[in-house]
Amino acid sequence: MHALLSVAHILGRLLMVFSIAYVMPIVCALIYRDGTLLTFIVSLLACLLAGGVLTLATQAYQRELKARDGFILVALAWILMSSIATVPLLLHQPMSFTDAFFETMSGLTTTGATVMVGLDTLEPSVNLWRHALNWLGGMGIIVLAVAILPMLGVGGMQLFRAEVPGPIKDAKLTARIADTAAVLWGVYFMMTLACALSLRWTGMGWFDAICHAFAALSLGGFSTRDASVGAFDSPAIEAVLIVFMVLAALNFATHFTVWRERSLRPYWRDAEVRGVLAVLFLSCLGCTVYLWWGGVYDSFWTVLRHVSFNLTSIATDCGFVSTDYALWPIFVPFWMLFLSSITASSGSTGAGIKMIRTLILVRQSGRELTRLLHPNLAAPVTISGIPIPNRVVVAILGFIFLYFMSIVAMTFLLILGGLDFISAFTAVIACINNAGPGLGLVGPATNYGSLSDYEIWVLSFTMLLGRLEVFSLLILFTPQFWRK
Repeated sequence: MHALLSVAHILGRLLMVFSIAYVMPIVCALIYRDGTLLTFIVSLLACLLAGGVLTLATQAYQRELKARDGFILVALAWILMSSIATVPLLLHQPMSFTDAFFETMSGLTTTGATVMVGLDTLEPSVNLWRHALNWLGGMGIIVLAVAILPMLGVGGMQLFRAEVPGPIKDAKLTARIADTAAVLWGVYFMMTLACALSLRWTGMGWFDAICHAFAALSLGGFSTRDASVGAFDSPAIEAVLIVFMVLAALNFATHFTVWRERSLRPYWRDAEVRGVLAVLFLSCLGCTVYLWWGGVYDSFWTVLRHVSFNLTSIATDCGFVSTDYALWPIFVPFWMLFLSSITASSGSTGAGIKMIRTLILVRQSGRELTRLLHPNLAAPVTISGIPIPNRVVVAILGFIFLYFMSIVAMTFLLILGGLDFISAFTAVIACINNAGPGLGLVGPATNYGSLSDYEIWVLSFTMLLGRLEVFSLLILFTPQFWRK
């Protein structure tokens, strides 16, 4: 009980920090005079008050976090932040708590799945709030907090290890974890700024440019338009977004190393970067030839444009859409959803299995095939010349099993509720990989608004499961975790 109260104390502080996020839509409401100013002021005060009361009520239980506390805190933080973020939607939009929670969970987990329609005419401050959730969730609310909480007297290493994606979490850019978080956010902020300026230069208005930059760098996929990026019908805008979606799908530690060394060589040395670029290039080329040969479009360049943007968007787990790719031959949309499982790098804002795990499993499979012919051969699994410990390989195998079993379980839960297989399966794939649109009832030309409350809650859990990479959430449901 004391452990939970200690976690509650930190949650209270996190809520007070999170209340700062409401400043963005408040400023937007003042600029556009869209009638939402009071809504966001009330939301800010509610968040600040809830955090303050929780902090004061648990003041006596303040202590340094233990390893297991980090897992509890991460899971509860995402749920609590998503819950408190629904306040402006509930006050201003005619929607249920279920739908509002799905929208905010989708934003903070950078899934980009939405139940809202009429985005083109939605108040700018409400639209900005959705995209701000994307942006904050991109690098992780907890990673942001570990850059701030040390000033409040709370350590953050346990949080960082529970939150940061990828199988290898001990490498640090700086000596202190708070400095590491600050470095990552610095890189993230500068790339977001560069994306916004590039989108403005290609013809977007400032508001759309900022919102789409938030969504692109977080790989969140929210848009200010119902038709997503397709509403702009601009090859230049799509080209800019492709570049930044790919950059966001790479390890931000690698970006920092490139900046620090003033050289592009770290990209080439990074096996994940080579893997991501190779998969995207070959997939875009292959699917373009396939659709062009099938006569889906008259022009090869039209096919290349639409395939390059939509495939990159789904593969990197962003979720922007420029055309209804559900009308293409089914092989391509399913290939895109498959890529969403493996393409993003560890240390990126993407989700899924991650490229590093894929590379390690490929090398491990090759090693096992070799051992069939040479049983006594010592052939360690290496990535970029670095041996991968067997414990990491075993952990990855366990992760893959839980990942696919989670997909199976969530799909059956949706089918049990009456959803058809294609919609259920692709919705689960899209949500566990935080990729956004699926196929069928949740395809690129529609959204998740037609689903029942039961289906919405199943997918809300699936989004959180994917964002916390399965282990960090499922461990809370094991009896061993709660034993002293």
